[in-house]
Parts: sequence; structure tokens; C-alpha cells
Amino acid sequence: MVSKQKVLLIGATGNTGKDILEGLVGAGNLARHLFIPSSIEVIIFSRSQSASSDKVQQLRDRGLKVIDAPSDATARDLAAILQAIDVVVSAVGPQDQLDQFKWIDAAKEAGVKRFVPCGFTTICPRGDVMLIHDEKEAVHDYLFKEKLPYTIIDVGYWYQISFPKLPSGKVDYAVAVPLDEVYAGGDAPNLLVDKRDIGKYVARIIGDPRTLNKRVIAYGEELSQNQITEIIEKLSGEKLSLKPVSAEELRQRTKEAVDSLRKAEVKDFGSRVGVYINQYKVSKFVRADNTLQNASYLGYMDAHELYHDFKPTTFEHFFQETLDQKGQNPFA
Repeated sequence: MVSKQKVLLIGATGNTGKDILEGLVGAGNLARHLFIPSSIEVIIFSRSQSASSDKVQQLRDRGLKVIDAPSDATARDLAAILQAIDVVVSAVGPQDQLDQFKWIDAAKEAGVKRFVPCGFTTICPRGDVMLIHDEKEAVHDYLFKEKLPYTIIDVGYWYQISFPKLPSGKVDYAVAVPLDEVYAGGDAPNLLVDKRDIGKYVARIIGDPRTLNKRVIAYGEELSQNQITEIIEKLSGEKLSLKPVSAEELRQRTKEAVDSLRKAEVKDFGSRVGVYINQYKVSKFVRADNTLQNASYLGYMDAHELYHDFKPTTFEHFFQETLDQKGQNPFA
């Protein structure tokens, strides 16, 4: 166990990054845990063009240290920032995955003890299954090539984007991604997580010597679409009516989205969204990649087995909160 850690967090204002930040900042209350340092100093990295934004200023107002560098900063520039940093945690956006190459170079030059690349996603193999996952794996390959100490953390799919609207409209306020379909029969199990638990897992994992140079799956529950429907109908007393979509139709949608991206003159985030969404669905519901069995096959350590003290939020608890108007739209 380390007594102190200095952690640089990249992407702290993003949807995943802000939950990681809360987990790291709140870790002091859990310092009696074997693998949580007695002191975690969190430093936020911001691009210079965002350093004066309201979101970043709010972090400063909380007493958090923010450092910045321009978008064209070199690895040598970033290495100067990383002096005395123990752990780098990256939560960059989907379009910025390959920007992590220069952070890896910088971390190696600065002697960073552990690099956590931007994973925090579903279980999936490499190789034209998911574009975004292949880019993440390219970052992993570069880590391995440079022999930089690492931990890869994946979490499954968020509860917050895994439930449909109710006929009454009671949970419309919290629905970020409309979900009115059931795919390939709805029986494929999927690893899911309350996004608020991600940072609590990260605080434990980055201080744990067992997870160095390992992959970890940190999740809440494993549930199929049909099981989620049962929970929702039981808690709400309402009957869902979801449109069945076959595996063949889902694969065709994905092919059309990929073809559209190939034809796009500018391959920006907007042009990729359809590919991301449909590839996630095929991987989760048709291929059944996002399972605990597959995570074990791919060499992941199970956070449930590592941290018996931590009880992740169940989907039932999460959805009851949402029914009680205590939820939140993560993309609001």
C-alpha cells in the first residue's frame, strides 16, 4: 500500500471524468481501505483553450489544482507537467483516443508509476467489431511497446443509458438515449454499472499492487434487456412495449452506418455517432461480448472479487431512485 499518491486526471469535465474525479476526491473518507492511499492529491489537466471555461473554473473554486497546456504541446512539454506525478488517469473523449500516444511518451520520460488509459467501456475484442474499441486497443499496444506500467479499467455499459421510457412519461427527464427496442431476443447478458460508482472503483484500483499491468472489469451487475424490463415493470407497475429488432436488421443498420462514415468527407465525431451506437448494440446484444465470462477469457481481473468491502449500486436501486425523481440525465 502507498501512503500518498499524486494523480493527474485528464478529461475531468467529461461524463466519465467527472465521476472519476468525485471518486478520487472522496477517497480520503475511505482511506482505511487496504489499497486506498491515506492521501490522494488530484491535479486536473486542461487544454489551454478550455482553461478559462466555467466548468474548469468550478474545479478551481473547489480548491483543486488545474494545470494546462496547448493542444499542440509536445511529449517533452507534457513530461515537464508530469514530474512527480505517480499516476496518470485518462478520460479523454471518443475523438481523442489517439492523442494519448504523446501522453504515454511523456509519462515514460517523466517516470510515471502507472498509466490508466481511457478504457471505461464494454468488454469487446479487437478487430472490426467496434471502431472506438480498436482505437483504444491501439493505445494499449503503444503502452505495451513502450513498457510503461499500466492498468486498463473497463466498466461495461452505464445504467443511465440502459433503460427505456415509461408509458406514463415518469422517467422521461432522465432518459439520455431513447431505448424503445429489444435486440436479438433480449436474452444476451451485459455487464452494467452505475456511472457514479466508476470513480469509487478507480480510487481502489490505482493503489492496488495486484492490478499493476493488468486489465480490470469494474461493474455493478450483469443483466439482459429482458431482465431489465422485468425490474422496471415490477418497480413502476407499468407495462413496457418494446419493438423487437432481429440480429440481421441490427447488423444491416451497422453496415449502413459504416458505409456512411466511409463516404463522409469529414470524419468528425458527428459522422461517427451512428457507427458507435450500432456497433455497441451488435457487440452487446448479438455477439454477446460484454459478459463476465468473456472478460475472464480476455484476462480481466474481477473487481467484485478484488474488493469485497465495496458493494456497487444495483440496477434496481438505481431505477428506484430514478422513479423517485432523484435521477439525472448524464447528457443534459
